[in-house]
Amino acid sequence: MTTNDSLFAAPPQAEQERMIEAVLFASAEPVTLAELIARLPHGCDAAEALVTLRRRYEGRGVQLVKVGDAYAFRTAPDLGHLMHKESVEARKLSRAAIETLAIVAYHQPVTRAEIEEIRGVAVSRGTVDQLIELEWIRFGRRRMTPGRPITFVVTEGFLDHFGLESARDLPGLKELRAAGLLDNRPSFAPSNPQDDDDEDQSGQSELFED
Repeated sequence: MTTNDSLFAAPPQAEQERMIEAVLFASAEPVTLAELIARLPHGCDAAEALVTLRRRYEGRGVQLVKVGDAYAFRTAPDLGHLMHKESVEARKLSRAAIETLAIVAYHQPVTRAEIEEIRGVAVSRGTVDQLIELEWIRFGRRRMTPGRPITFVVTEGFLDHFGLESARDLPGLKELRAAGLLDNRPSFAPSNPQDDDDEDQSGQSELFED
């Protein structure tokens, strides 16, 4: 091996894992694979290091989880109760905001007009602004239809808050019923494929309430 080869050789796999571990531990937000690749030395295989690192943390008090297209360390789900602190939650979403958020999550990308059609009532600007302020929804691409209406999609912050890797991990109708999270008021139904054969179109406006 020449001097130049050794100078630019990638660090050992174990060292790459340590680097990624350090970056994720220090970051307040999930870090994408592209960001990790940009930070690591030339020649590192960040994707492979992430796979190994996730395996190392299986069964531990903290786990390396995927949030959308990014990665972060999070408390193991079964230990979450240890982190709870008794306090009064001053800000609680209105029913309109809960329903709007659920519609966006299950039907994204969705326009304001489509949200209103599903809910059966107009969506106020304040409701949408609140969800955007919480960073749970964001603007998506414009539809290639007359007027080119803007669409809404959920954010990685939404996925992270509810412990989801992607919107595909949202519970289906049967799971919501089993958990007692559906009320009897007709509203809207998620478009999850596993529930296409379910004729009951009950709403899930209680989905995100404490």
